[in-house]
Amino acid sequence: MKKSSVTLTLLMAFIFSFFTVGSFVNADEKTPTDEFRVGMEAGYAPFNWSQQTDANNAVPIQGQKSYAGGYDVQIAKKVADGLGKKLVIMQTKWDGLAPALQSGKIDAIIAGMSPTAERKKEIDFTDPYYESQLVVVVKKDSKYANAKSLADLSNAKITAQLNTFHYNVIDQIPDVQKQQAMDNFSAMRTALASGMIDGYVSERPEGVTATSVNKDLKMLEFTGQNGFQTNPEDVQIAIGMRKGDPDIQKVNQILSGISQKERTEIMDQAIKDQPASTNTEGEKAGLFTDFKTIWDQYGNMFLRGAGLTLFIALIGTVIGTTLGLLIGVFRSIPESDNAVTRFFQKLANLLLSIYIEIFRGTPMMVQAMVVFYGLALAFGISLDRTIAALFIVSINTGAYMTEIVRGGIFAVDEGQFEAAQAIGMTHGQTMRKVVVPQVLRNILPATGNEFVINIKDTAVLSVIGVADLFFQGNSAAGANFQFFQTFTIVGIIYLVMTFTITRILRVVEKKIDGPSAYTKIEEVDNANLQE
Repeated sequence: MKKSSVTLTLLMAFIFSFFTVGSFVNADEKTPTDEFRVGMEAGYAPFNWSQQTDANNAVPIQGQKSYAGGYDVQIAKKVADGLGKKLVIMQTKWDGLAPALQSGKIDAIIAGMSPTAERKKEIDFTDPYYESQLVVVVKKDSKYANAKSLADLSNAKITAQLNTFHYNVIDQIPDVQKQQAMDNFSAMRTALASGMIDGYVSERPEGVTATSVNKDLKMLEFTGQNGFQTNPEDVQIAIGMRKGDPDIQKVNQILSGISQKERTEIMDQAIKDQPASTNTEGEKAGLFTDFKTIWDQYGNMFLRGAGLTLFIALIGTVIGTTLGLLIGVFRSIPESDNAVTRFFQKLANLLLSIYIEIFRGTPMMVQAMVVFYGLALAFGISLDRTIAALFIVSINTGAYMTEIVRGGIFAVDEGQFEAAQAIGMTHGQTMRKVVVPQVLRNILPATGNEFVINIKDTAVLSVIGVADLFFQGNSAAGANFQFFQTFTIVGIIYLVMTFTITRILRVVEKKIDGPSAYTKIEEVDNANLQE
């Protein structure tokens, strides 16, 4: 009875501690009154990108040792100066920008976002700070390269970025083969270069950039009735702010002070300053030169991302395994004879079963969105990204490890339980001194496998802006437009990490098993008897 109560108390305290940490972080994450926190992808050149230095008036990215540059950054600086606040750039995936704004993690979205009617239902927008026409990017040697109107793109395989109005206007192309929307422009450029699609819808600044970097691409511009028919707000770009934000009018006044000439000059300069503009000569030098250039520019970012990936995977696996072990041991406790204790025991088992089913039955990416943004929206708990990542990986791993531990307990011969009871050992003593040591050895391969899986699965945490290896690779690819080369390097780093960890775990397993001489004693004794 005492043992089961202590175990349950420790288990509940362990789970509660995560939420306690979240509450402490809440105060730190609250936006100071002297800061203007702006969310952007930092991977959509020339509007915004990430780089290693503060060259060309780039601004540090919060929580990282990299900088954000581009048209959006320069506009954000002017707005922050006009508000008399310090500009803080928060790098966030496109899909996470609106939730980050609504949950109070950022004050504004300045990321090339159009004030569409659907978005206006959720957030407010300022007056536009840029207007651009829609274009279609195709391969220069394709049959669609000389298209003069949308009708000339008939039967073409066309796509656009996910959750943008660009994807909706594809339907205006007669008999178009509308493809699945893609997450970012790097992916679309790669799909186009490989022949998976015939073109993608974009805005003119991005089209100019793509064609200047890759001479095999061509930008199609259509005018009047020959082009896309859009509402004025569809081609405008505005700053997204929370509903009813009192600073909207102040921001509009600041934007009105930036002349059209100055806006054009800022965009022209952004196109010249973007990292991809310095790589055009590198394409002629060959693939290996591209790899070297990318590593020289972003190697430190990749290594920092790899370090964070290992940290989250390691801590998450250790905590998750501990959590799984506690739950597994608790669920093995025999039912009590006391009615009240038995009721709470069944209730705890029911809650633990729900926890296991939820976190084993839903993707980690969904869990990340719910935990990081949901807690902030519903309860005002604003978690630090790294804390949120550790929490998500830990509880996800715990759900899987619970079942692995349960299997490890069942693998122990039932006769050992009976023998322990026969000599007067309690259930707690049996688990602690007889069963758990064997379980730890039995589940070691599965634990190691879970560690390797966590190294790879941290990639989904990029949806909440965790600067892991995948996130850094995505940022680099969005800036240098070299998707294949960048993710080849990222893939190699992942392979090195998982291979190294696997080898280390194999050595640990052998150490635990002990020297092979242990199994030869009986053979030696049998040989002596035969003599």
